[in-house]
Amino acid sequence: MQNIVGIDIGGSHITMAQVDPEKREIISSTYVREHVDSFGTRETIFSAWVSAIEKMIHDLVRNELLIGIAMPGPFDYENGISLMQQGKFIDIYKVNIKDELAQRLSVSPDQIHFVNDAGAFLEGEVFGGCVQEYNKIFGVTLGTGLGTAFYNGETASDEDLWDSPFKDSICEDYLATRWFVNQYAALTGKKISGTKDLLDEPEDIQTQIFDEYADSFAGFIIKYVKGYNPEVLVIGGNIAKVYPYFKKRLNQHLEEHKINLPIKISAIFEDAAILGAAGYALKKARINLTK
Repeated sequence: MQNIVGIDIGGSHITMAQVDPEKREIISSTYVREHVDSFGTRETIFSAWVSAIEKMIHDLVRNELLIGIAMPGPFDYENGISLMQQGKFIDIYKVNIKDELAQRLSVSPDQIHFVNDAGAFLEGEVFGGCVQEYNKIFGVTLGTGLGTAFYNGETASDEDLWDSPFKDSICEDYLATRWFVNQYAALTGKKISGTKDLLDEPEDIQTQIFDEYADSFAGFIIKYVKGYNPEVLVIGGNIAKVYPYFKKRLNQHLEEHKINLPIKISAIFEDAAILGAAGYALKKARINLTK
């Protein structure tokens, strides 16, 4: 069996696991998750990454290894170069991460493949999740931010719609967790941390907020997603877990606009980026073999 490691690099962590390419699932006993100071120096960041990865691959044959890494942007994914100029990871701006990791891990740069984190979520759902049988797929992650990706039958691309114009602001302001927090505060004068807390509130408050959210989500689909003509929409992120509370009203809006779009909820949630990074690496390796 091909040894494949999927890695998800976030702003404060690195999470990874080995992936079974035949079963298309994570080998749960191999999970590693470590904190990373993304505001630290170049050496601090690389030391944390390499230390975590070594825990995963220490007993694997290095020259037979494939490593897929889901990485936030801006980033040169083909060449493995960070293009983040402000905030997190600023000290590795313009650094060739692929070459640096390859040298430190004693593997070839050709064994390491990078994919955008939003694209990795959708790649994971295609590789081992809920949309394996579809070709044209739009993916949305709804949580602290808004992630959007489109799978064209070959690969998933980050559509980066989070800051696209919507109502009197941008899409993310109406579709991410902070909208629920702000709307609840406006209605009640009280605080919640997210949708999970909302489920403990009176039914009339829940209904009002979830209905308004359904209205916004439907508007987003009509304005932005419809044009991609996808066969299916897959939703991930924490807000997807409360989909049953806004499902009916959302579907009513879509029916009114004659949009026949099946909606699937992520089968693997937090594992999607890891699985997607691994599946992407496997796909790239197979393409390279045919060249």
